[in-house]
Amino acid sequence: MKLKTKSRIAVFFLAYITWILITVKFTIPSLLVGLVFSIVTAIVAGEILIITERKFHLNRIIYTIAYILKLFWEMLKANLHVAYIVIHPKLPVKPGIVKIKTKLKRDSALTMLANSITLTPGTLTVDIDKENQILYIHWIDIVATDIKTATELIGNKFEKLLEEIFE
Repeated sequence: MKLKTKSRIAVFFLAYITWILITVKFTIPSLLVGLVFSIVTAIVAGEILIITERKFHLNRIIYTIAYILKLFWEMLKANLHVAYIVIHPKLPVKPGIVKIKTKLKRDSALTMLANSITLTPGTLTVDIDKENQILYIHWIDIVATDIKTATELIGNKFEKLLEEIFE
């Protein structure tokens, strides 16, 4: 089977499972609409998921599950922190942009790290310097400005798991 076909099949299943999990409707019309959208997604963007032939490793699935749990945990903590800032408007906040360094090299790993940071309330990935492996992050309440500490506080939450999944 060609690599493009494998990628499209994987995208189809991921899109369809995501549709089902988001809608939580098991009616025939909902499942058919999800099926149609998943097929269209697989045709249009299906060849971008798998770009190199790699062997299947059970460890990647385990690390992916651990990554998803870690992402949700970090999102919960960040939501509570941002809610605390909103509830206490006189609380001094120090927003700004910081740099973090990453060990990740693959585009897919960098994209997942950037998206994970952006999905965590209070942080937003502004830019990626792939050559120097640096991400520029807007942080709602800067705790540290040096690269090493900012990397530990922001990027290291996800980096080790993403390295096991993508690198």
